[in-house]
Order: sequence, then C-alpha cells, then structure tokens
Amino acid sequence: MHTSPLDRAVPAGPRRDEVVDPVQLRSATLASSIGSALEYYDFYIFGLATALVFGPLFFAPFGDANIIASFAAFGIAYVARPLGGFIFGFIGDRWGRKVVLLSTILLMGSASFLIGVLPTYSQIGAAAPILLVSLRILQGLGAGAEQAGATTLISEVAPARRRGFFAALPFVGIQLGTLLGAGTFALLGLVNQKVVQDWLWRVPFLCSFILIATAVVIRLRLKETPVFQELEKHQEVVKNPIGAVVKSSWRTVLKGIGIRMAENGNSSIYSAVTVSFLGTVAAFKGDKAIGPVALLIAAGVAALAVVFFGALSDRVGRVKVYRYGALFQATIAIPAFYLLTLGQPWLVFVVVAIGTGIGVQSTLGPQCSLLPEMFGATRRFTGVALSREVSAMVASGLVPFVIAILLASTHNSWVVLAGFSLVLALITFGTTFTIRETKGRDLTALEDGA
Repeated sequence: MHTSPLDRAVPAGPRRDEVVDPVQLRSATLASSIGSALEYYDFYIFGLATALVFGPLFFAPFGDANIIASFAAFGIAYVARPLGGFIFGFIGDRWGRKVVLLSTILLMGSASFLIGVLPTYSQIGAAAPILLVSLRILQGLGAGAEQAGATTLISEVAPARRRGFFAALPFVGIQLGTLLGAGTFALLGLVNQKVVQDWLWRVPFLCSFILIATAVVIRLRLKETPVFQELEKHQEVVKNPIGAVVKSSWRTVLKGIGIRMAENGNSSIYSAVTVSFLGTVAAFKGDKAIGPVALLIAAGVAALAVVFFGALSDRVGRVKVYRYGALFQATIAIPAFYLLTLGQPWLVFVVVAIGTGIGVQSTLGPQCSLLPEMFGATRRFTGVALSREVSAMVASGLVPFVIAILLASTHNSWVVLAGFSLVLALITFGTTFTIRETKGRDLTALEDGA
C-alpha cells in the first residue's frame, strides 16, 4: 500500500526537493550534458550522412530511390526508441536512474563507432544495409532512454525554484553534439566528394569513442537521485512501473506525446530533411556545405536559447512558454520554407537559425522540466521515456520518411515541408490547453502533476 507524501513524517524546514547537494548537482549536469552531446552528435552525423552519402554507399540497388531507402534506415531508430523507453524506463524506475544512464551511453556510443567501420554495399553486398540498419536500431534502443534519463536525473537533483533553468542546462549538450556533427560535415563539404564517399565519412562516427569514454568516466561517479532514494527509504519503489503507467498515467503519456510534436518533429524537419531538400534547389545543387553550416549557426543560437526559455519557464510558467513557442513555430512555417527556395544562402542561415535555434528551443526549454513534473515519482522515468519516444517514433521517424516520399512525388515542393511543420506545431499548441501548470512541483509526490 503506497503512502502519500503528505502522510510521511516530514521534519520542519526546507521541502525535501529543496535540499540540494551542489556537488551532486554539478556532476548530474555534466553527466547529462555529455550524454546529450553524444546522442545528438550521433543523431546529426547519421542524419547528415543519410542525406549526403548513405544512399549510394549502402542502398545502391534502389537507384534513384536510394535516398528514400536511406531515410527509412534513419527512421528505423525511432521505431526502436519506444522499445528502449519501455526497457530502460522500467529499469530506471525499478533499480534507479544511474544504471540506465551508464547502459544507454555505452549502447549508443558503441553502435556509432561500429557504423564507422562498416563495409559498404560494393564490398559485402546486401549484408551492408542489414548491418547498418541493425546498428541504427541499437542506437535507437539506447537513445530511447537517454534524454528521459537526463531530464529525470537533473530535475530530481535541481532546486524546485530554478528547476527549469537547471533542467535545460544539459540540453546545451544537444547543441554541442549538433555543433560537432554539423561542423564535421561542413568541413567534409569542402573536401573532394570522392574522398568523402571513399573513407572520410567514417571519421565522424569513429570520433564518437571520445565522447563515450568521457561520459562513462563521469557517470561512474554519479550518486542516485534524492527522489529515488526517498522512494527506497519509504519502500515505495513499484515492481512494475510499466503497469503503473498503463493504469494511472496513460492520459499523461498522451499529453506528453502531444506536446513533443512541434519540438521533435520540427527539429528533424529543419535538420535532416531540410539538408536533403536544399540539394534539390537549383542554386544549391552540388553545395554539400550549406546545410551543415546552417545547422552550425543554428546550434550556436540554440545553446543560448534553450537555457533562456528554461529559465523563463521558472518565472512565467512551463505551459505558457510552451504554448507561445508552439504558436511561433506554426506562424513561421509557411514563410520559412518558402524562403529556402529563393536560392539565397543567407536566407537559409536565417531560416534554420530561427526555426531551430529559436522556434524549437522555445518548446524544448520548458519541456526539460515539464515532462518530469508531469509524472508521479514511482513511474516518472517510464512515463517520460514513453512520452518522448512514442512521439519521436512519429514526429522524427515516420514524418521525415513520409516527407521524403511526398517530396519525390511532388517534384520537391516546399509546401510539403511547410505543411508538416505547421500541423505538428498546431498539435502541440492544442495539447498545451489540456495540461495543468507544474512549475515548482514537489517531485517526491506520487501522483501525476498534469
């Protein structure tokens, strides 16, 4: 029989989730940031390799449709991510947050490194795309709990009054990963493309080993979060957190999926899909650097913006910042993608910087603390993981694949990109009206907050 936090004997003084260990807070922030950097480094180098080299190297038999096959391989990770969320979410709520964060970083990093040594279709035939897809699935399984772990960890360690700010800090790691990935491919765009396709594309994947080693060393030193320790102390750890989510939090999971559509979907659209689309614009044909350079600029803007919007949610509320961020993304969708067709590099840089650096971050910033605050302590990791990864499967996995097909059938019409961006933003905008404000919530509470 679970007890309410109100039934526990609580000594006079600071609220339990206001007692903060500054050393643990710094360690958690650093550990989460390095993991986020690796996940998004993996995400961007795979996405950019999908748009630029994987088609002819691994899917040559598909002919002109190799780019669609390549995006299918890109998207398969998002099918695996919910499964990873189930598996690692269960472990995180049953045995603690730390063990998951170690497991996911090893799984993602090892898969990325092995992609860097894969033989291509011309070397081993059909085994090459099979192995590529298999490693992409392993990436997806690990990524399925990495960001859920990061948001849960830092939210359960940070002070409640500044949780939005601290929970957003690790997501600067996302921009670091983006800067590393996009910067690498921007440099590759300046090199002879035959050299890139022959061997140089492998280097970004092999370099992931550095991030793996750094993250593992840091995460080995982590302590378990105070919230999970509190659950263990009061014998409130549930044996079946997935069952608890299904029974008590399925509505909250649906809300979590809805609020992620704009952030997650538009992140993929402005990155991997737009990079591929730019290659069809007459003025940019043959220019392999413009997309990565645009992402590089956007990542610099986003590194500041995500923390700003997280901190803003501490002042005015998570839901309000989220709602207007989604509305902003909906408002810019049509003009943004039209401007990409005008063939002006500076417009590409401005559009991607605003779309990704401002629009996406205006929802990601408050999301870092909002999602963990939406769920009760006993099923938080599982609930956050499922909300994140089911939405990722749809918005970042299925949507880019469908867009690639529609672009091929509409002679690469920009309207396809604008339409999907607009719809995803409106879904999130509407969902915000179903969510209660969670700012400053006690994360030791057992009931859901949204």
